[in-house]
Amino acid sequence: MEFRKQTLDNGLQIIAECNPDAYTSALGFFVRTGSRDETPEVHGVSHFLEHMVFKGTPRRTAEDVNREFDELGAFYNAFTSEENTVYYAAVLPDYLDQALDLLSDLMRPSLREEDFETEKKVIIEEIRMYEDQPPFGADEVCKQMHFGPHPLGRSILGTVQSIEALRVEQMREYFRRRYSPGNLILVGAGNIDFDHFVGQANRHCGDWEPFDVSRSIAPPTPQRGTRVLHKQVATQEYLIQLAAGPEASQPLRFAAKILSTIVGDDSGSRMYWELIDPGLAEHATHSHHEYLDAGVFMTYMSCDPNNAKDNVARIDAIYRQVEAEGVSDTELEQARRKVSARVVLGSERPRSRLFNVGANWVQRGEYRSVSDDLAAIDAITTEDIRDVLRRWPISQTTSVLVGPLENVDWDLPD
Repeated sequence: MEFRKQTLDNGLQIIAECNPDAYTSALGFFVRTGSRDETPEVHGVSHFLEHMVFKGTPRRTAEDVNREFDELGAFYNAFTSEENTVYYAAVLPDYLDQALDLLSDLMRPSLREEDFETEKKVIIEEIRMYEDQPPFGADEVCKQMHFGPHPLGRSILGTVQSIEALRVEQMREYFRRRYSPGNLILVGAGNIDFDHFVGQANRHCGDWEPFDVSRSIAPPTPQRGTRVLHKQVATQEYLIQLAAGPEASQPLRFAAKILSTIVGDDSGSRMYWELIDPGLAEHATHSHHEYLDAGVFMTYMSCDPNNAKDNVARIDAIYRQVEAEGVSDTELEQARRKVSARVVLGSERPRSRLFNVGANWVQRGEYRSVSDDLAAIDAITTEDIRDVLRRWPISQTTSVLVGPLENVDWDLPD
């Protein structure tokens, strides 16, 4: 495999991990914009805009977009996060040019008012559906509590109130401020002729007008606290916890992911043997997530309400024990093998490499090969794990419990 990069005159960066032996090609536009870039007046606009992009362009109707993707046999989609919006497709190499033409066209959508008003109803229903599904918005509540007034505390979907108040001209203005070619990265992975790829990108995107885009990067001050939400219709009790962790530029982020694998992987971890194997909980995991200026450890647990009190205590005990004693060499080696296997298995699909290559470039401006990640995993020591636990104690959490329990006569850890 070969990594290539080039920048068009208007600032659009093009990067690709080229593998001539791959059977498929994947490509995507990574836009450096998400819920953290919104103001309260346009809360939810990034995700709403993602939907609107597929509603048509000056060259294509919404029906044309869906039909052409289907005719290419493409696997395509988009997603919005706190920091990025990503539009992507995976196709057979013979159809890469057509897929690039189509995705590039979508990056300059029509944003028609009639489509806006129709899609607004879809977004509002999506928000309400999300609030009706387990864990009933508890993760959003926990995030708001943990990050406080920091932009990372905003819901990606927005609220019913913010979406109802949003006007199409506000969305158009947001698009004009955020979708500059210099704020987009065209990423490719798999069977790609890079020089031809760049030539096609220049043909479709070279006339996009550049403009300056700024982003506020200021580390949040994590908050601690607890909250109990009564949800009568729930049949299980759900626990969401957030604790501070290494951010995207922190080298110890690899050790943080190994730690989470040891503590709360969905098979063979401490939480698995303590809660899942004996049938005390249906789900119990611990994971690490990273942002540009912050990181979080997340706990997710669901169980019979009658087991909630004891299970919360068991999780807290697991965290405090690992903070006091660290991890064993045997646990570290097993976690290394698990994470390494996932890295290698994921690398066999260009679509997976697309997200890996794109995320590394967006977050750190670097390319990391599979070998780079495997070497970083192999280099982690038990002392690295201890260092993570000293700097980011996983027992110091923001906690939200949601479910049928109305009167919780015991304290949640914080």
